[in-house]
Amino acid sequence: MLDVYSPKKNYLLAALPKASYERLLPHLELVPLRLGSVIYEFHEQSKYLYFPIDCIVSRLKRMENGTTDEVAIAGNKGLVGIPLFLESEGVFSWSMVQMAGHAYVIDSEVIKTEFDHDSPLHQLLLRYTRALMTEVTQTLLCNRHHSTEQKVCRWLLLRSDRLPSNEFTGTRTLIANLLGEKAPAIVEAMTRLQDEGAIDYRTGQIIVRDRHILEGLVCDCYTVVSDAMDRLFPRRSQSRVLPKTRMPFSGVPSASLIDSGLR
Repeated sequence: MLDVYSPKKNYLLAALPKASYERLLPHLELVPLRLGSVIYEFHEQSKYLYFPIDCIVSRLKRMENGTTDEVAIAGNKGLVGIPLFLESEGVFSWSMVQMAGHAYVIDSEVIKTEFDHDSPLHQLLLRYTRALMTEVTQTLLCNRHHSTEQKVCRWLLLRSDRLPSNEFTGTRTLIANLLGEKAPAIVEAMTRLQDEGAIDYRTGQIIVRDRHILEGLVCDCYTVVSDAMDRLFPRRSQSRVLPKTRMPFSGVPSASLIDSGLR
């Protein structure tokens, strides 16, 4: 297997002690995730947990006004499927692939067994859950109180942090929907950021050119969220290299093929 698809490209798996990691390794299966695929439906119980490698999965919540906002994302620093090891009665949001790529999946029964008997895994997953709750809370506050430009900067930085490159997909319409903003406001913010040299944007492809500009414009919510997540991985360098070319991804099967492969 190419090193680019090693399970240790996921920070959580890489943070496990050798013994814990090697017990999980035979049960991990690399699968492609297609843009727009729904991983978990609202209140659905699934039997698989996902560790993203080079994709982004959004956690979406329907708001009181009927809109659907993104409340958190999972990339190479996270996982999708917390209710599986917490034995929750389904999920209260749903998860959708917002950037195609790959993830490792593992049966929930394996995780539950290891969670109950493996102290390092138990502690790491609980710490990740706390960091995720910080992200959800801070995102909801940010979406309510901060400017469009600040929210766009947070959106860009968090994706850049959780992908193996600074290039990713995202149309202005998609960003508007995820942030609960009007499309013209997103267009204005993205145009300003491009004019200032922070990003390049062309037909749905975004390249983060200068993180320092984004970090100077973003609200404190980004720092709160990123610090909470980075505390899980004290030995991993948090520096970013600008920019790397994302490996091409082709031949992604449909969501139905993914599902049939897992079930």
